[in-house]
Amino acid sequence: MPTLVMKFGGTSVANPDRIKRAAKRVGVEVAKGYNVIVIVSAMSGKTNELVGWVNEISPLYDAREYDAVVASGELVTAGLMALTLQEMDVPARSWQGWQVPVKTTSAHASARIEEIPTDNIVRTFENGMKVAVVAGFQGISPEGRVTTLGRGGSDTTAVAFAAAFGAERCDIYTDVDGVYTTDPRVSDKARKLDKIAFEEMLELASQGAKVLQTRSVELAMRYKVKLRVLSSFEEQSDQAGTLVCDEEEIMESNVVSGVAFSRDEAKMTLISVADRPGIAAAIFGPLAEAGINVDMIVQNISEEGRTDMTFSCPVDHVARADQALQEAKSSGSINYQELIADKDVAKLSVVGIGMRSHAGVAAKMFAALQAEGVNIKVITTSEIKISVLIDRKYMELAVQALHDAFELEKA
Repeated sequence: MPTLVMKFGGTSVANPDRIKRAAKRVGVEVAKGYNVIVIVSAMSGKTNELVGWVNEISPLYDAREYDAVVASGELVTAGLMALTLQEMDVPARSWQGWQVPVKTTSAHASARIEEIPTDNIVRTFENGMKVAVVAGFQGISPEGRVTTLGRGGSDTTAVAFAAAFGAERCDIYTDVDGVYTTDPRVSDKARKLDKIAFEEMLELASQGAKVLQTRSVELAMRYKVKLRVLSSFEEQSDQAGTLVCDEEEIMESNVVSGVAFSRDEAKMTLISVADRPGIAAAIFGPLAEAGINVDMIVQNISEEGRTDMTFSCPVDHVARADQALQEAKSSGSINYQELIADKDVAKLSVVGIGMRSHAGVAAKMFAALQAEGVNIKVITTSEIKISVLIDRKYMELAVQALHDAFELEKA
């Protein structure tokens, strides 16, 4: 019997009524002949509440106990979903991460899935069970402790289960009805995409799109798991939502598929750094050790053996980046004249697999920004993406200008 994975996010299971609505969707798929694995998040707002309680009790908390507390939100949802399905006469049972077991690393609060043995759940399917309701976001470490996967971890759980069980598809139910060409709250011309390639979705997710968690898309691309993003509040149909799939399954791609953005960026520039072999490693090594998520990197032309080095990072990483570089300077591993942080920038990206075979995308992007008087501070490119840093106050204007320039409202 084919297997289907269905993941319901926090807004989709926010209260008993919404759990019942989600359960009805599961029942429809069971009636089609699927064995269904349901991955659930905690009810909307519950994880934040649990994290707040942990911080109130112990600001410098033990990460193992943090995981024990915050993992409980999904357990409640899993039990309620299983009970709801049973009331519908659908054979269902809830599973906690350790019962499957979802084997992870020992990195509490940011563990990675290493293995999902299928024997336990497959045995219940063979004995007549139709639905396994699994608590997302959690697993068990080699030491036997509960672990959590970090924010958005339930998406990763769902994709990992789909890969482990060879599922026909992994449906991600959320509060939006698919993947759009850009955020509809910024541009009223944003259009829902019927299909999008894994690579495009990964770039959009990593550049600021909030629909799917980046790790889940990476996993889906690696194991060729078909993802469908759809709303739990819209009418159920086989054509609903957006399918995230292999590039080969898309007949003809637009040159640009979407415009992504991130408001909370900062541009940091080291002035007058020695231009010598190993200087980049000396700068970005300490930043990596401090957990700074560096994105765009630009090195200026060398002049008399000195150069400037610019990089971007999340705005809430600025203080830690400053401290890490000051410590590196004090130790003598690097020397620079000044560190300038600009916290009022936004990152804007155009993404599309069609860019591989079409010239002129960069020229059109830059011309559109110029026409609106938007100055570009930093530029980086990849095979299917062009990203720029601009002043944050121009972000919404720039998104709309690029959406119009590439005519993304047209199918």
